[in-house]
Amino acid sequence: MKQRIPYHLISVLMLGVISQIGQVLLLRELLMVFHGNELSIGIILSAWLAWVGLGSRLGARVVDRWGRPVFLLKTTAAAVLLLLPLTILTIRTLRGFFDVLPGAYLTLPEMLVSCFIVTAPVCLLTGSQFVLLSRVWRERDKSLDTTGAGKTYVGEATGNMLGGILFSFVLVHLLNPFQTSMLVAALMLAAVMLIVPARPSLRPRALAAVPVVLAAAVLLFFSLDHLDRFAHQIQWKQAAPQHQLVDTQESKHGNIAVLKRQDQYSFFQSGHLVFSTAGPETLVPGLEGQEAVSFAHLAMVQHQDPERVLLIGGGLRGTLAEILKHPVGKIDYIELDEKLVQTAAAHVHPGSLEVLDDPRVNLMHTDARLFVKRAGQEYDMIIVDSPDPTTAAMNRFYTREFFEEARKSLNPQGVLVAGTASTPDLRGTAIANRNTAVFHTLDRVFSHTLVAGDRFMFYFASDDPEQISVDPARLQERYTQRGIEAQGFSPVHYQVLLEESQLRRVNWVVRHHGRSPESHLEGPPSVPVSPGPVKQQARAQKDLDPVQDRYFLNTDFRPITYFYTLMHISDLTRRDGADILKHLLHVQPWWILPFAGATLLAACVLRFLGAKTGTRPDTTFAVTGSAFSTGLSTMVLQVGLLFSFQNIYGFIYELVGLIVAMFMLGLALGAFISHGLGPRRTTLGTLLMVQGIMALLAGLMGAALPLAAAVQPPWLIFALFSALTFSAGLINGVNFPLAAGCFMKLCRRPEHSAGRIYGAELFGACLGAVLASALIAPVLGIVACCLLAATANATAFAVLWISRREEPSG
Repeated sequence: MKQRIPYHLISVLMLGVISQIGQVLLLRELLMVFHGNELSIGIILSAWLAWVGLGSRLGARVVDRWGRPVFLLKTTAAAVLLLLPLTILTIRTLRGFFDVLPGAYLTLPEMLVSCFIVTAPVCLLTGSQFVLLSRVWRERDKSLDTTGAGKTYVGEATGNMLGGILFSFVLVHLLNPFQTSMLVAALMLAAVMLIVPARPSLRPRALAAVPVVLAAAVLLFFSLDHLDRFAHQIQWKQAAPQHQLVDTQESKHGNIAVLKRQDQYSFFQSGHLVFSTAGPETLVPGLEGQEAVSFAHLAMVQHQDPERVLLIGGGLRGTLAEILKHPVGKIDYIELDEKLVQTAAAHVHPGSLEVLDDPRVNLMHTDARLFVKRAGQEYDMIIVDSPDPTTAAMNRFYTREFFEEARKSLNPQGVLVAGTASTPDLRGTAIANRNTAVFHTLDRVFSHTLVAGDRFMFYFASDDPEQISVDPARLQERYTQRGIEAQGFSPVHYQVLLEESQLRRVNWVVRHHGRSPESHLEGPPSVPVSPGPVKQQARAQKDLDPVQDRYFLNTDFRPITYFYTLMHISDLTRRDGADILKHLLHVQPWWILPFAGATLLAACVLRFLGAKTGTRPDTTFAVTGSAFSTGLSTMVLQVGLLFSFQNIYGFIYELVGLIVAMFMLGLALGAFISHGLGPRRTTLGTLLMVQGIMALLAGLMGAALPLAAAVQPPWLIFALFSALTFSAGLINGVNFPLAAGCFMKLCRRPEHSAGRIYGAELFGACLGAVLASALIAPVLGIVACCLLAATANATAFAVLWISRREEPSG
């Protein structure tokens, strides 16, 4: 008697759902430990993919030797139900396993070790489930080929798409991570329990077990809220032992944590410090309040008559309150996360909240990049008071593209003001590189750019030289004429903030640094004993050597200041980590060519040996290599597309989730199309054609992405990236069933073929994830991601061409 309901199909869909949601959960949790550092994204994904690939290989061996795929499925599903929440708990205690100071970042090797250890149990099990479900499907269809693996691949990709949408739009808003993990794991186990066992007498037991499993999960589910709070307490006790965790909230943009030390409150999002401010019990502003006061009043006097102002971030730390003391007519204040404002309301000083009710203030919860891109009105000032570019998301407010968009939103006399942390006279190669790159990027867009500051660097840019100034007397006059009374600030502060000798030195450094080929490695040249006045330096700048754009021009497609910021933080806290990052700056784009050449040489040698022995090692190598190159190129393209979409469109997670869903939709459709080709068309020739198309598509993406930055309508940007992502997923989806079918013709073992090809594809994706996010995107640029993908697929195309000969019969 056959099952009327395809419970195995439901199980396959749930495998996709739990894989996607589990990946997102662990990614978000690990990012909190790694301070939101996107360099770690590639390491996290690579660990996930590597263990899933190994799990698929182990699952193939186990089921080949023991059989009983349904029993093994139920066992692994039950284990995942227990291990996924336990993994989240382990991640939150991760810093305790390393000798790392509070506030210090883990080094890349420590991230690598952490990710590969904590993700291993869950990923090995989910990887094995792919092969087990392929076996169940094959036995149900009574087939002897890899069609079961192809169907499972389609179903899992569809489940991935559904899981991404479900998490982005529903679960992240309603449940904490432990509850989400328990829910999806319990549903996976329930779906597996519904698969009819081989012995009909066991069917009633299988069906009766489902409500028991769900009831137990429900009881655990409601107890996980306490576990979530307990785990956060442990996590922040390790990260900031001198602070008290007073609140945590889940947001679609990441976990929000509020820490208190004496009367200071610090707000973190995904482990990254957003701002610190005085608490409600504070009578006099502290250090953080003083920084906001100085920033606001030095910024506002850069314009003679600032009527309309756009403030990006910083309002809750006190900047907005100080700006309102100037005679402004309207302030558009952008704070991305509404949940952050709601959380801060209970902890910040009342004065920071009262200003939000001022009729001149227009608070908006939107992405500032997207807003500035679409802004039709003209501003007198745009003030960027966002955190340093410690993440790629924050780096978006220091790129040439953003500065160009901001310039279009300013009136002809408009002024842009930004700031970053600094050191006296820019000591330290990393901080000198970062701040110099911000200066050169601004200077490339605006006619006039000035810098000032000691431990904090201010950037002033305008096309009107009469607006911006670093002359203390001139700025004092503007401040005094406005009749401002500010606690903790007076006209005398301009003399302190703009001390002449220090001002000359920092302006000399940023104008001369970054012009020699090795300056990014050697640091700035020695400053003369007596640099000339700032105006004189600005006039003489045109006679200096050209700027090395590759390392000192920060763009959406090469976020180099983000990379330098991580180097600077490592310089301060983990010297060994800074050395590792510095080594990555030596990487050159042509380094891929020797690897491609070695691969082609290996294919020729194997072809020669096969001709001598009558075997086909070259064909096995070519088919496996095509799966590896497909995984590598697809992951590199996906990372590049996501970074580009975030930079160009905006930091809007729901739409990024839809972009990922489009990729999975393309993957599912591609696998479905390939599955329908049949054995006759499952040939090396077809596989060869697919690799050629992928190489061509990757090259076209490399040419199209820089042009996408100029696209204006948001809907058109979304449609463009959806189409590019869907295309990448479609070709990748076509490749897997083809490669599995070709390998099946060589070895005649269905599960072994599926596991081998699936594992090779995931190992390629593992390498691609690391290369794309940790090296290529920040150092070589996003376009280089596309070129790497094109080279990988072109190499696979050549290897398949070398191995082509008479096809083995199907």
